Amino acid sequence: MMGKVPSFSPGSTVSSALPGYVAFCLALQVHRLASAQFTVTGPDSPIAASVGGEAVLPCHLSPRMSAENMDLRWFRSQFSAVVHLYSGGQDQYRQQMPEYQGRTELLKDNITNGSVSLRIRDIRPSDDGQYKCFFQSSVSYEDAILEVQVAGLGSAPVISVEGHQDGGIRVICRSAGWYPKPEVLWRDLQDQNLPSASKKISQEANGLFQTVVTTVIREESNQKVSCCVRNPRLNQEKESAISIAELFFPRISPWMVALWVILALLAVLIGLASYCFWRQHRTKETLRSELESEKDKLQAELRWRSAQLYAVDVTLDPDTAHPNLVLSEDRKRVRDGDKRQDLPDNPERFDYCYCVLGAEGFAGGRHYWEVEVGDKTDWYLGVCRESVSRKGKVTATPGNGYWVVWLWDGGYEAGTSSPTSLLVSARPSRVGIFLDYEAGEVSFYNVTDRSHLFTFTGTFSGKLRPYFHPGYNAGGTNAAPLIICPVPAQARGNLCPSQ
Repeated sequence: MMGKVPSFSPGSTVSSALPGYVAFCLALQVHRLASAQFTVTGPDSPIAASVGGEAVLPCHLSPRMSAENMDLRWFRSQFSAVVHLYSGGQDQYRQQMPEYQGRTELLKDNITNGSVSLRIRDIRPSDDGQYKCFFQSSVSYEDAILEVQVAGLGSAPVISVEGHQDGGIRVICRSAGWYPKPEVLWRDLQDQNLPSASKKISQEANGLFQTVVTTVIREESNQKVSCCVRNPRLNQEKESAISIAELFFPRISPWMVALWVILALLAVLIGLASYCFWRQHRTKETLRSELESEKDKLQAELRWRSAQLYAVDVTLDPDTAHPNLVLSEDRKRVRDGDKRQDLPDNPERFDYCYCVLGAEGFAGGRHYWEVEVGDKTDWYLGVCRESVSRKGKVTATPGNGYWVVWLWDGGYEAGTSSPTSLLVSARPSRVGIFLDYEAGEVSFYNVTDRSHLFTFTGTFSGKLRPYFHPGYNAGGTNAAPLIICPVPAQARGNLCPSQ
């Protein structure tokens, strides 16, 4: 017998189905959110890498999902220290740290399965340490920590004999190219450790370690020793040995003692005779040195006086000034304003170096001007070619079109291909610059004591312009400006305009 089918009104049907529909929508939303979540997993153990080789840093998503449209970033201690960046479906290199440029490659063969690896080539000691791989989707992000352990197996030890010491023979063990810091041991024929007389394990500029370790071999050491250099991370070592015949060990005899006594007496007599001779000539040498010094000073002052005859009026060109520099209305003073000004980025303007050029250009002749530096702790002065690049970093060398001297970190230097330290007898409060175009010379003078600082020599081409860099505003005396001074008429010592 069939049961009676119940009847429902339209209103009752909607009201009874609504709670189920709401529950279904909520469940669907939770499922969508859950599907957008993921974790990033890296290797469980450190990644070993050899110096000069390569390392592969793998990371993958769990659960598996495509990472093609995600942002992937490998970085070191800080998020901005980018080792490699993948964004917008392609590799991005603008934010990459300089030391990793040209050395990284993202392996994307399995990126649709959420598995990617970063290959780092030409491994260096600086690559040692922790990395983070960071995955970011449109709704979530996660990262994982990886560790790279760099190791380098250095050269085989080279042992050399250096001479006698303390009744034995001093030998030195040298080796290079190790990472991390190696262990060095001396062993005798019975494989027993020998003490080191000295030990120096130093890190070179390339980050690798070199060893210079000495020991003294005595006759009772069986005349054979080995030097063992061990890499504790690789648990590998390299060893070299040396044997020294018995006849090379020192012997003490009465005749040798007598000989040493005679030699000591002769040394004393020779020393006394030398002292007397030195005393006789000391006054003469001192007087000659003083005369030479006075002669050099006089010649330097004469050259400076001659240079002043070619004094020119130099002003600053505001179109070349870096936006942080503040120029006076008369264009004779310049200082670091410690704040970037809103100035047009014209092609003539320096955008990186805090410098400004003189408005005047010289394509020949002789020209002299003076600049007041006062008590500033940081400044750069000289000339440069008008054609030098105004954008980006500046390396002030003649090869790049700059003839400049400077004061930096308490030292005076000239910008030769390798900076030349200058011996300054008195701190210059004013510096004179003399350009002799045809002679190919740019000379610098300490106006304070009328001494010569430095002269560049070479061959000039094209127009040259005065160069000024007031240093960075670190407060105190360095906040003061550089001032282009009028050259004293007939060297009467006129002062610069007051600051």
